[in-house]
Amino acid sequence: MSQTTTDQGTRKAGGAGIVPVLAFAGIVVAVMQTLLVPVIKDLPELLSTSPSNATWVLTSTLLSGAVATPIMGRLGDLFGKRRMLLTSLSVMVAGSLVSAFTSALMPMIVGRTLQGFAMGAIPLGIGLMRDMLPREKLASAMALMSSSIGVGGGLALPLAALVAEHTTWHALFYGSAGLGVISIALTLLVVPESPMRAEGTFDWLGAIGLSAGLVLLLLPITKGSDWGWSSGTTLGLFGGAVVVLLLWGLMELRVKAPLVDLRTTARPAVLFTNLASIMVGVSFYVVSLVLPQLLQLPSSTGYGLGQSMVVAGLCVAPLGLTMMFTAPVYARISAKYGPKVTLILGMLIIAIGYGAGLGLMSAAWQTIVISVVLGAGIGLAYSSLPALIVGAVPASETGAANGLNTLMRSIGTSVSSAVVGMVLANTANHVGGVAIPTMHGFRVSFLIATGAVALGLLFAIFLPKQRQAAKPQLRASSEEDAALQRAQEILGGFRGRVLNADGVPVARAKVTLIDRRGRQAGATLSADDGSYALAVPAQGAYVLAAKATGHGPLASSATHAGDDRPVDLDLALPGETVSA
Repeated sequence: MSQTTTDQGTRKAGGAGIVPVLAFAGIVVAVMQTLLVPVIKDLPELLSTSPSNATWVLTSTLLSGAVATPIMGRLGDLFGKRRMLLTSLSVMVAGSLVSAFTSALMPMIVGRTLQGFAMGAIPLGIGLMRDMLPREKLASAMALMSSSIGVGGGLALPLAALVAEHTTWHALFYGSAGLGVISIALTLLVVPESPMRAEGTFDWLGAIGLSAGLVLLLLPITKGSDWGWSSGTTLGLFGGAVVVLLLWGLMELRVKAPLVDLRTTARPAVLFTNLASIMVGVSFYVVSLVLPQLLQLPSSTGYGLGQSMVVAGLCVAPLGLTMMFTAPVYARISAKYGPKVTLILGMLIIAIGYGAGLGLMSAAWQTIVISVVLGAGIGLAYSSLPALIVGAVPASETGAANGLNTLMRSIGTSVSSAVVGMVLANTANHVGGVAIPTMHGFRVSFLIATGAVALGLLFAIFLPKQRQAAKPQLRASSEEDAALQRAQEILGGFRGRVLNADGVPVARAKVTLIDRRGRQAGATLSADDGSYALAVPAQGAYVLAAKATGHGPLASSATHAGDDRPVDLDLALPGETVSA
């Protein structure tokens, strides 16, 4: 009993600090991504290499982040989300230090590749929040975590520009390493490990196949403008990506414990959320690419705003700040209307922002207005995505599912970078051998973003309406368990009480729902009166496994018809276990 009491005390003690600490980890990841934006144009000179080679410093981070995100999410589900979060941050710190001590191309690429592994922190943080926080705090917490990429990116731009202008550019990496160490220390002190674990083993072959497919896909997207979009290398890599990902998908459907459950991913709620995520990623990155260039172009061009690197960063910073402030707004709107409505509202605001931006590019204050409007829309959209995913997948798949969703956003930003880069290059004026982006190119880029938002809005409209019971199933108080049970009475599922051999209720017992394939379909903790409630993803046969400190484990078979009627099933644990 003392172990259970201690665990509950840990949750209550850590609950107050979990959200800011995990959100800070997300901001650190965003800072790492945005670190080199102020010195991108100077990288060839700083690294004594050609411009095409210098782009690998950015491409390597993108590729490693894309590969690490779904893999770290699945590892977190299996072995502990806090453990994998600390691993991600530690690898990022190591990469920052490698980059800080070099001015050579290859070591810099190695360091940036290691930094990219930190991208796994976002889905891991969302998964920890789902497992550890009470329901009334979860919506705004996940919204803040999901928006942390934009928040950190917006704040990092002016700070990185200030550092780059007044100190050595290596100081950017020392700062990144320091932030990573602080994040690790705070996580160790404040965030407890989640008790939730998925069944099965890690799919190493699936991880290798997905990694190969993503690299083959993202390489031509990011380097196509350098290699030529119709070149044999670009087309060959695209073709290889199709073949590898197709074979990987067929293999994942046959594996008992796949890296990504494609059957779950194919559910309309998950599929359309991921498709919308790609479009949100496109819209987010366009403004990050266009506005800093517009602000820094000399006024002698007739349309450039002639601002310094630092001022340009400050003008774009409201994008991230507004995303941060939309998290509590999202929680209120979503609580009343649901995350689907919030996603649609966010998309509409983004469309308004880009539409207005077509005519608001002639003064620095106008770029601030664009940043604020777009920040509000992107913040609402980003905040909705994890809630939609969490409400559509079993608790045991939270990390992997959110990892895949974060990957979809990364693919969106990659596509955005490639397309906008191609547009600006093809519409540029060449003066003295230097390509100068034109206002026409900026406006075409905004039109592309508007089209992506329109497509994302269409995907959002097709999302099925979520039922109110599709809430996280691991709770921290009897009051929340009672609320969950009332919700389950609407949806249906299994409910009852966990009792000991004498019929006395057992509090804080872990009840796990296992489907016919042997996979965990849900989990919860019994309330103070022993009551529990679990939703079922579909009709069929299940096993309910219960265990608690001082009692033997119990496994009970049961069948659910898949309708709205709950099945009552009490679980009587055997007597206290006695060690030999």
